[in-house]
Amino acid sequence: MEFNFMEDDQYQTIGLPNLLSSRTPPDVYFEWVGNRLETRKQDGFTADLNDAVANGPLAGIFDEDAFASATIDGQISLVPHIADVTNVLWYNTEILAENNVSPPQTWDELLAACEVLDAAGVTPIASGNKDLWAAGNWLAHVTSRVVGEEAYDAALTGTASFDDPKWVEAFGYVQQLADRKCINESINAIDDNEGAQLFFQGKAAMHPIGSWLVSWAIDEAPDLDFDFVNLPEMPGAGDQSSAIGVVTGYAVNAKGSHVDQAVEFLALLNSPEFVEQFIAAEAVPITLSAQESTSIDARTARLMALLSEAGAVISPPDTGYDLGTADAFYRALAEVIGGQTSPEDAAAQLASSVG
Repeated sequence: MEFNFMEDDQYQTIGLPNLLSSRTPPDVYFEWVGNRLETRKQDGFTADLNDAVANGPLAGIFDEDAFASATIDGQISLVPHIADVTNVLWYNTEILAENNVSPPQTWDELLAACEVLDAAGVTPIASGNKDLWAAGNWLAHVTSRVVGEEAYDAALTGTASFDDPKWVEAFGYVQQLADRKCINESINAIDDNEGAQLFFQGKAAMHPIGSWLVSWAIDEAPDLDFDFVNLPEMPGAGDQSSAIGVVTGYAVNAKGSHVDQAVEFLALLNSPEFVEQFIAAEAVPITLSAQESTSIDARTARLMALLSEAGAVISPPDTGYDLGTADAFYRALAEVIGGQTSPEDAAAQLASSVG
C-alpha cells in the first residue's frame, strides 16, 4: 500500500485532477462533498458504494443520515470521514478577561470588543489570508448572514448576480472590520499558519478558522486557554444560527484496479480501533462508534453539536461551488478587507467577472 501526501492548496487545485488522470491513479482519494464531488462523479471517478453500505464491508459503521451529502443521483459516492465546522471565532480566554471583554454574541459587540482591544494594544482578530481561503471562508459566512442563504447560493451557482444592493450591504460589513481596526494590517500578506501563530503566541485576542484548530493548538500552544463562539449575530436576511461547514471523506476510484480492496480498506479505516486513534489526534470521525466515545475534547464535541443543530449549514465557496467562482469571490473579499476596493466596486466587478 502506498500513500501520497500533498500540500492542501496544490491538491485542491491541480494535484488531484493530475493524479486521477495519470497512468497510476489512486484507488482511494480524499475529497470534499459539494461541487467537487459532483464533478468527480460526472467524470466517472467515483465508485457506486450503495451495496457496500447496505450489505457489504461498510454496513453498520455509519448512521444512514451520514451519507446524505455524499449521495449524488441516488449513488453513494464517498465514505464520509469528518464533518468540519470550517469557521468559528476562537478567542484567547485570558486576553478577553484581562480587558473585560466578553465573547461577542452580536456584530455590535464584536465591533465594541475590537475598539477596546485595539486601544489596549492587542490585535483584536488575526487572520492570514495570503492564499485567500482563510479569511475568505470567514467573510463568506459573514456575507451569507446578510444576504441570506438562498441569495448566497444563487450568486455562487450563477443563477443570480452579485450586482445587487444586498451584496453591496454585505461587503459593507466586511469593510467595517477593516475600518474599525478589527483585523491585523498584514491579513493579506501572511498565510494561514502565520495568522494562527499570532493567536497562539498571544499577540491577537481572536482568530477565525475551523475546527482543526483544536488539535493544532494542543500541539503548538499547549498552555493556551482558548474557546470559541459561532459567528456573532448580525443584521441581515440570513439565519443567524447558521454554521459554515463541510463533510470530507474518501472516494473509491471507479477507474482504479482495486475497487473491492479499496472498500475493505475504508471499512478498516473506520473501525472502532482506528476511530479511537483519530479521536486521540482530535480528528473525530462521524462513525457510530465515535458517537459512543468518552474521550472527545469538550470543544470538539461542542463544534459537532453546533454543526448538527445549526438552523442552516453554509457551504464554503471553495468546496461547495465552482473553484473559479470561489476564487473570484475570495479575491473580492480580500480586496475589501484590505482597503483596496469599495463594497460597491467589489460587487460590480464580481458580477462582471462571474456573471
